[in-house]
Amino acid sequence: MSPDAFVDLIRLERCSAILRTNDADVARRAMDAAVRGGFRVIEFTLTTPRAFDLVGEFAKRADLVVGAGTVLSIEDARAAVRAGAQFLVSPVVDEALIGVARELGVAILPGAFTPTEMWRAHCAGAPLVKLFPAPGTGPTYVRQIVGPFPQLRIVPTAGVDATNAAPYLEAGAWAVGFVSSLFVADDLANGRFDRIEERARSLRAAAAS
Repeated sequence: MSPDAFVDLIRLERCSAILRTNDADVARRAMDAAVRGGFRVIEFTLTTPRAFDLVGEFAKRADLVVGAGTVLSIEDARAAVRAGAQFLVSPVVDEALIGVARELGVAILPGAFTPTEMWRAHCAGAPLVKLFPAPGTGPTYVRQIVGPFPQLRIVPTAGVDATNAAPYLEAGAWAVGFVSSLFVADDLANGRFDRIEERARSLRAAAAS
């Protein structure tokens, strides 16, 4: 999937499911639950055991767009795309990573917090910018940034939940990413994947409202 196609798709989907856990089997079952709940754009962080295998497994499904998160090196970026990742996410702005993503033909969302970091990522060629971590002022912060920077396509992640997803989007966010508000730690630990599926439906509805 080209970067432009991904930018359009995530705008249409409005949200993604982002999973970070310490057990590969739990990760597989939890993400399956999120997909059953309606998520089409999904991300496995590379801190998850066997993340490349999971990316490859889910990337075989034609109905999904699968990405790799917590990408911090050029080697990991290349390995993720070889595994099947269609987009890359990093918690930091790294011009070298942005350049490699462009070389590989995939979208990258570098993590940024300040307007300076976001503009730096944009100027380096990042088609989207991950707001990380999402600040307590949330939607107000996004609205204040997109005022002078309408070129930025901001995707808040950490800190997004059912109460602020729609306000973020109304404030000008391009899309949002659900992390711990979707994959609640206690549900992961106790195998309550039915709750994750139910929560996925609720969060998707919140983002669509």
